[in-house]
Amino acid sequence: SPCPCDSDVLPGRKANSLYSSLQRLLAGPKVSNRAGDKNYIVQDSLLAFGAPPCCREGSTWWPGGIGRDEKPATYHNIYNILIRHVASDALFFQTILSHSIFLTCTSSCLLQSPYVTPVQMSIARSSDFCFMICNGILDDTASDFLAFKQRFFLSWGSILSFLEHLLKLLKDYAVPMAVVNSQKAAELAVALELEGLPTLESLLSVLENEESVRDLVQRPGQRYKGQNGTEMAAIKIQSCWRRFRTRGDYVKYRRQRWAAGVIAISWLLHAQMTRMKKALKESRKRHLEMFHTRAKLIFLLLIPSGFSLPQRLCVTDLDIEQNLQMGRLCDIQDPDVDVIYVSPVQLGDDLLQYYHRLLRLTSDVSDERVKIITPEAIDHFRTHSMCLSTLLKYSPRTLKRIRNLIRGRSAYIVGGVLHSDDLDVADALGVPILGSAPQVAQLYGSKSGSKRLFSGAGVPVPPGAYCIYNQQQMYEVLAQLVTSNLEVKCWLFKMDNECGGWGTAYCDVTLMKSYKWALKEFRRYGFEKWSNLWAQEPALLHILEELPGFLEQHVQLVTKVRFSSWDVFLEAFLSQGGVVEAVPPSDSITNLTVDMLVEPNGEVSMMSCGDQIHAGSPFQFSGSTVPQSSMEPTDLHTLCMRIGETCKARGVLGYFSIDFVTFLHPRTMQQQVWATDLDLRYSDQLSMTQLMLMMSGGTLDCRSSSLEVPLPMSEVEGEAFGTRHTPSSCRYAVMCPHLRHTNLSMVQYKVFLHMCQALGVGFDIKVRQTINAVRISLTIADHLQGALMTFARNLSAIHQEISAPSMQGESNFQGLIKDIEGILGIAVKNQASAEMPTENLGTETTSAHS
Repeated sequence: SPCPCDSDVLPGRKANSLYSSLQRLLAGPKVSNRAGDKNYIVQDSLLAFGAPPCCREGSTWWPGGIGRDEKPATYHNIYNILIRHVASDALFFQTILSHSIFLTCTSSCLLQSPYVTPVQMSIARSSDFCFMICNGILDDTASDFLAFKQRFFLSWGSILSFLEHLLKLLKDYAVPMAVVNSQKAAELAVALELEGLPTLESLLSVLENEESVRDLVQRPGQRYKGQNGTEMAAIKIQSCWRRFRTRGDYVKYRRQRWAAGVIAISWLLHAQMTRMKKALKESRKRHLEMFHTRAKLIFLLLIPSGFSLPQRLCVTDLDIEQNLQMGRLCDIQDPDVDVIYVSPVQLGDDLLQYYHRLLRLTSDVSDERVKIITPEAIDHFRTHSMCLSTLLKYSPRTLKRIRNLIRGRSAYIVGGVLHSDDLDVADALGVPILGSAPQVAQLYGSKSGSKRLFSGAGVPVPPGAYCIYNQQQMYEVLAQLVTSNLEVKCWLFKMDNECGGWGTAYCDVTLMKSYKWALKEFRRYGFEKWSNLWAQEPALLHILEELPGFLEQHVQLVTKVRFSSWDVFLEAFLSQGGVVEAVPPSDSITNLTVDMLVEPNGEVSMMSCGDQIHAGSPFQFSGSTVPQSSMEPTDLHTLCMRIGETCKARGVLGYFSIDFVTFLHPRTMQQQVWATDLDLRYSDQLSMTQLMLMMSGGTLDCRSSSLEVPLPMSEVEGEAFGTRHTPSSCRYAVMCPHLRHTNLSMVQYKVFLHMCQALGVGFDIKVRQTINAVRISLTIADHLQGALMTFARNLSAIHQEISAPSMQGESNFQGLIKDIEGILGIAVKNQASAEMPTENLGTETTSAHS
């Protein structure tokens, strides 16, 4: 009959059940009835292995073989069992059970069964007890489990606790089948008894099919197929939702916390910045209060300063330019005044000796009364364009020395264009500044500010516009100015911070086609009708259309030191603002400069006045002739006083200079005067004037435009006795503080002085006629023509002496000589036409200065 093992369904199991599709496991053989009758111990032992019914009665059990044959166990492959049939010796079976020997059936049907799997093979190879757990349920009546329990009954409490955890794991993850290695389970249960709950890895390590169970446990969602899977899924969903909601709240909290941190930091920075601004504001206010308080007192100490920042950026030799006012040392002629001169360059011993001898020419001046100091910060900031007051601010040793020198003495500072560093220096030294406040200097020290101040004073100014910051605005303004003032042929563009001509450009509008057409329209309408806007509108539109391209091609720069083209100039012009003004429509133009002083007590006075001399360009100041002789002194004095009173009313204090231009109007042939510029600082002309007055011993009366110099002793003896006043004569001086020659840098001072002495260039104390040439040049003569001729002759001699045919160098000597020759030529023509003596030149020489 067929063996029950041939069936696909295990005995005792229903078909199509959960376990019917599983592979059959190999079991031990069942003992025959005969063996059971002979020995009940054998029967019980074999039944524990669940031997299949294929082991028929009559089978022989012996070590190495099974069945009716006596072949060794290797003949039946690995499925043979190592049991010998013993009928009466129960001790032998106990020994076999203690070594956990599996009993297998070697019948032909079992060897050929398709249900033998690798898992079964691995179990068969094991030398330990193994029992199965199906769907997380342990059959505690199974023979293999009973044998396992019987063997490890001494430590069964720990094993039972461990099995509970294992069963819970298998139920939670719905593991259909797990094979437990009893030996590993027992050892691990005892080892984990004192360590707490077993881990997942420790639970899986006791399974023979660990890999398959591990894959099943690690499969996503498997947990929710086991026991309480629905509850666990609900808990998981709730936890994920809580985590999502909590995460959102946390992210929101972190974002709010970050925003709160940013707001807090911003607020702290704002509060700190506010405190700092408040402290700086109080400091500046205190400085200004001290400035105004000290300015009401009488202090007599001189500390010169430098240029503003835009001016410093355009000056090539800043230290030399700032040192052009060495004539301030001449304030030492007052016996109650000591001078401290802060020099931007380190002066050599030979030059210091020269200046000390120069100061002792007219009076006995002690060297202790004159101190020339150089700030130590010059050595540290050679590449920085810092003005003298800034360098002095960062020179603590120099400040300490100055404080020691002025201790117990009254003092005040006379500087350049004031800014915050001048206030810091004044506050550090505890002395006032004779000058305008920085805000006032910034407002009225620019070109646009000067136009605003001239308008307030009611003085005549050239046609033009100021505060121009837009290109289209500039085109429209210039087109309107050209249309309204067709007699003006040239127009100037000046930057607000311009100084020395570097920020000036000009254009000749007579080259415009639309200008020529506008002249025809002007002649057609006449002067009276042309003043109406309807007559000017067509010409205005034509000029405005042509103007952008015309300026691009025909604008000329006075100097290309900083700006190389019109585009670069225009960009800087619009960025800082500027003015557009007319050049006088005349061939005979004279520029003159007047130096003014508004004292702390409110008194306004004229300090110097002179006609300008130009080298090369008519828009760059190089020197002047003192006193001025280009217009009526009374008219000039009236204009200057009006401007001075307006400056005083608007907070301007200290020294400042006013530039005028005078010319003959081509239509009326009357002399006109325009106020063109205002410079709020101690000028180079005033410095040279102080030097000239000290060396000549004369006095300058700006109200009458006369320079009175005491006569020599030989001429005084010829005067009548009984005269109360010291006899004097009217003199003229030519001063040029801006003489430049590159070859002079290769000549030592001593050599240059000996060369001047050999050329007859020196100072005659008796006749008080001189030329002094070290960085500055000064000539004094009986009349204007003589002074100009002497000055030009000495310049020519010095130029020939220091120049060679192959090395002429760069200088403005030739330009000055040419301008002086032009002045002398026109003066001779005017003198011949007027038939006036040379020494009585006055306002008649107005047209001579061009």
